[in-house]
Amino acid sequence: MSADFGDNRPDLAAWWMPFTANRQFKADPRLLAAASGMYYRTVEGQEVLDGTSGLWCVNAGHGRAEIADAVRQQLMTLDFAPSFQMGHPIGFEFAQRLTKIAPAGMDRVFFTNSGSESVDTALKIAMAYHRARGEGQRTKLIGREKGYHGVGFGGLSVGGLVNNRRTFVTLPGVDHLPSTYDLTRNAFSRGLPAHGVEKADALEGLIALHGPETIAAVIVEPVAGSAGVLPPPVGYLARLREICDRHGILLIFDEVITGFGRVGAPFASQAFGVTPDLMTTAKGLTNGVIPMGAVFVKRGVHDAIVQGPEAAIEFFHGYTYSGHPVACAAGLAVLDIYAREDLFARGAAIAPLWEAALHSLHAQPHVIDIRNVGLMGAVELSPREGAPGARGYEVLVKALAAGLLVRATGDIIALSPPLIISEAQVGALVEILGGVLAGID
Repeated sequence: MSADFGDNRPDLAAWWMPFTANRQFKADPRLLAAASGMYYRTVEGQEVLDGTSGLWCVNAGHGRAEIADAVRQQLMTLDFAPSFQMGHPIGFEFAQRLTKIAPAGMDRVFFTNSGSESVDTALKIAMAYHRARGEGQRTKLIGREKGYHGVGFGGLSVGGLVNNRRTFVTLPGVDHLPSTYDLTRNAFSRGLPAHGVEKADALEGLIALHGPETIAAVIVEPVAGSAGVLPPPVGYLARLREICDRHGILLIFDEVITGFGRVGAPFASQAFGVTPDLMTTAKGLTNGVIPMGAVFVKRGVHDAIVQGPEAAIEFFHGYTYSGHPVACAAGLAVLDIYAREDLFARGAAIAPLWEAALHSLHAQPHVIDIRNVGLMGAVELSPREGAPGARGYEVLVKALAAGLLVRATGDIIALSPPLIISEAQVGALVEILGGVLAGID
């Protein structure tokens, strides 16, 4: 899509954009100027159906007046308050409200500002927990190949996407489970794939290698999102839970993407019936309007750390903006929307239609897999010889020109529309994407 901004083209030089081919983008930029409901509007005035909830985060749709009103009121009441040795009522109110929708027993909340910060916080909580219990030698962390846990050094280290890791030094004492990705056996699965539960048993091998007494935590995404929507095989998460319990290892679920209704329940752990010890969240926490994250913690983990002399700081960790009052106001307004419109159940209600529509694309050229769970989905394309990712990028660009925002992860087209999507809009999304795929060589 070639953009013509006339005299209104902004100077693009100063902003070094994240996870972007900057020179390619700035030569032919794609700029979004406004958003409302299910749609973006480009600077040229084109309406674009949001097939990705922005970046996995705008679960309740764009331009919600209730959130804007709550944010404005909070700005004019208490725009900032420190959370180190001080507090403010709205932070405690938001934490309490969040515990009402959390998995049973996860009734302590530590606020952060992003998914990356939530992950690094959870990893530190895991280490602090074992030290508090007299097992300070438990410092090793287990992630998973193809996992994405943000870009902090902790999340980068337990993550398993090679392009994110290769430039940087990662933390020592980290190992990885194999990915559950299995195109040979699980291609075109609908919902959770049938094959791959045995891949959880690799954890036993890593435990035997390193010694159970050295391992603090295992962290996985219930559904690997950034790798291209990889639902867990049937029984896989339960097997990880069993192994962790057997060896005294904490289990962390990264629900930054799957949290807040994406898979048909408030959290994927509830949808899949497996409760972790810690759970990282962000994105849908505030509908993407203000950066915020939260780590949900089981009471037993919290209580092991929060002990000792009452005047002593128990956990030397936090951020200037932890529990920011304006972010809390946005989050409370978002929770009200989720409850009033029953959006946590929306993913489950529309999932059968979403599944059928998405899988109708199976005969399009170059499609080698389609997978889905809840209101998430992916269409995987065969790569061009010598040019991996080129076909996926072409779909991204042409889909936008046709009025649809998708996310390209290499040659995988990932989809996660807002939970407010209508049946007609599901049809429109698939129709646009199908037309684009049909024209890709």
